[in-house]
Amino acid sequence: MKTQIITRYDSPHQFEPLLPSEALMGPLLEQASDLTRKATALSMASGNAAQHELRKLLRSMNSYYTNRIEGEHTRPSDIERALQQDFSANADLARKQRLAVAHIQTEAHCEAELDAKRVVLGDEVARWLYSADALSWLHRELFSGLPADDLQLSDGSAMVPGALRRRGVAVGRHEAPAWEALPDFMQRWQTVYASTRRGEAALVALMASHHRLAWMHPFLDGNGRVARLHTHLLLHSWGLSNGLWSPLRGFARTESRYKSLLQAADEHRRGDLDGRGNLTQAGLVEWIRYTLEVCIDQVDFMGQLLKVQGMRDRIQAALTFEAAVVKSGVRTEALMPLHYLFATQGELGRADFKAMTGLGDRLATSLVSALLQRGFVATDSPYGSLRFAIPRHALRFYFPVLWPEAEQDQALLDGEMGTMAVRHRKQPH
Repeated sequence: MKTQIITRYDSPHQFEPLLPSEALMGPLLEQASDLTRKATALSMASGNAAQHELRKLLRSMNSYYTNRIEGEHTRPSDIERALQQDFSANADLARKQRLAVAHIQTEAHCEAELDAKRVVLGDEVARWLYSADALSWLHRELFSGLPADDLQLSDGSAMVPGALRRRGVAVGRHEAPAWEALPDFMQRWQTVYASTRRGEAALVALMASHHRLAWMHPFLDGNGRVARLHTHLLLHSWGLSNGLWSPLRGFARTESRYKSLLQAADEHRRGDLDGRGNLTQAGLVEWIRYTLEVCIDQVDFMGQLLKVQGMRDRIQAALTFEAAVVKSGVRTEALMPLHYLFATQGELGRADFKAMTGLGDRLATSLVSALLQRGFVATDSPYGSLRFAIPRHALRFYFPVLWPEAEQDQALLDGEMGTMAVRHRKQPH
């Protein structure tokens, strides 16, 4: 029987290389350049209204997917109910709901904080995100609002939000660095990645840093969540995502590859041709290539969904379903003003919106009320202007396959509603 040799990691040189060698950087920099170009084009093609609405939707989606990667599966409707403070009576499901809400709230809060810091500090914000203080901040924001029972670990100990671990841990076959050496590892991590020049090289560094952060395992629990949030926030701080896409969806939808490549990059050097560090350079390069592919795929995917030309037919399909099946008071005459709001990314006064429907005032007023109630439009006041909104129940029409699990969940809910309606009609009155 072969004896497994466990390395004690107590010196930062033991997780070199932190970046691929110069000879291997060329193709990765080309990928990063493609990502920058495509992400910039997507942001320029989408107005503020779409960004605002999609950002809210994608936060829920991100929380769903990061939960799923951690094996904490929830239905999208469970998350929506939790956002309304409607938690399950099942203790385990309620805990998962709280984790999902914590991610949504943390993502929103941290993005706002970083936007405010960027006004004052500029590019220094991105460099600060590589600090130990920033990592503790992210961990604390994610977990500090949870009740004590949710912070209990499997061994009976409690996780302290924001606190670096003070004992050794093993993750699968990987023995994480000795806790006493963590500050030195984190300092080396920060020095290398925060000092990478802005542009394509910084993107390559970000993807490498995701693995090395997970490898360090600085907290007793929640390291994967922190690493994914850290990557998401750096892309946001560089103005590359703008709330329109996130790698979290891609990571979850290629979950087995995500986890296997993370593990493969943990391995020791595979011989003299595998770089000069202690860890495998080939595994790190494959991981970086994969993460850049995921990001490019998500940008391309959202670019197709946000094309104005195809959106008219998708809005019409949603309105037709509402009118014929849900019978919520929503009418297909709302097509023209809704498509106008999406295409222009502006607002319409209620009188103008009603005029574009071609209906009489009474019917148009009822239609606006139904659209507000069903979430097809949003407003800031009872008589304020209307803007385009994206209700989750219309997701399968507006942005098909963006969040397939939410579409399936909504179909189940629609089926349940239909069954209840049939039963109600059969009851004697």
